[in-house]
Amino acid sequence: MSVPYWRLSGFYFCYFATLGAFLPFWSLYLKQVGFAATEIGELTAFLVATKIIAPNYWGWLADKTGRNLSLIRITSLLSVLCFAGFLYRSDYLWFAAVTVIFSFFWNATLPQFEAATLFHLQAEPQRYSHIRLWGSIGFIAAVLGIGRFLDHFSIAYLLWIIGSLMLLNWLMALITPEAKPRLIHTETGGIRQILLKPELLAFLLVYMLLQVAHGPYYVFYSVYLKQHGYSATETGLLWATGVAAEVLLFITMRQLLKWFTPRTLLLTSIFLSVVRWLLIADGVDSLALTISAQLLHAATFGVAHVVAMQLLYHYFGERHQSKGQALYSSISFGMGGMIGSLYSGYFWDMLGGRLVYIIAALVCCVALLIAYIGVARESRPGLG
Repeated sequence: MSVPYWRLSGFYFCYFATLGAFLPFWSLYLKQVGFAATEIGELTAFLVATKIIAPNYWGWLADKTGRNLSLIRITSLLSVLCFAGFLYRSDYLWFAAVTVIFSFFWNATLPQFEAATLFHLQAEPQRYSHIRLWGSIGFIAAVLGIGRFLDHFSIAYLLWIIGSLMLLNWLMALITPEAKPRLIHTETGGIRQILLKPELLAFLLVYMLLQVAHGPYYVFYSVYLKQHGYSATETGLLWATGVAAEVLLFITMRQLLKWFTPRTLLLTSIFLSVVRWLLIADGVDSLALTISAQLLHAATFGVAHVVAMQLLYHYFGERHQSKGQALYSSISFGMGGMIGSLYSGYFWDMLGGRLVYIIAALVCCVALLIAYIGVARESRPGLG
């Protein structure tokens, strides 16, 4: 079966363009509406907390029905309809309720599409990075365009921009073909046997801690930059710089997987994460150091994520891939993202941004130790 490269890439482009509208500017919008730092942290925590439940429910349903794309189309449409609720009122309880409902559907989408992409790639999961890089390009296009737009127009337009991008995402899901796993039942054990493997538990803990550390970045980085005198355009450029580095990484990642083991790449990624958060903590007033910190996004997210895709394919095979993607999303982006959002929100005003990012660096030190002891000790280049 030929791989529908441009339709898969187009979905990633639209999905991450939506995130490009959301991640850098949503906290600025919430601040403009009048929410305090603790409330912004809580609302962001609600947004990611549904990743703990939603991916597992939808992953179970996808494995049961074998229709990933059908579920993606349904959840993408319901995401758009529920997101429109933000236009109705702007009090805290209403925003909290709409956030939980809309994100329950939104957070179901990406894990299932990751599984569908790997089903299309079948025995060549190392080609994943060449498709996924279009998501990064979409993110860059969004943050650059929206940052410039918001310097000249009201941030109130952000709701309409995000809603429109989500609608495009649903349209891309409609034209992406379904993919079926090959159902090779001898490649992995039962799901219970897989879940009890110590290496998998260490893997999940490491990726949860990495997302805990990313919490203050996703929630407050734009606020942090604004506090230090950066404009919305400059903020968008800095976000885009990080993701541009990620694109270059995705282009070269297939070769890197031939040269280095996933374990080596993961340990390097986590070490550079420590460096990155320390640079953000103490180097924000230096443009050169701030750009350097953003370039490290290629390692702290890009390398770590591609290695995760390789290891998940190895751990779960095709038979349990939807469940594996859902579990990874729930523990890392869900549990980790929720904890990161909450701690950064509660400590932001109390300790200040500098100390919050130093805490993120310390969290990555713990992740580095766990990864060194327990993750991918027997893995080889090009795993999968």
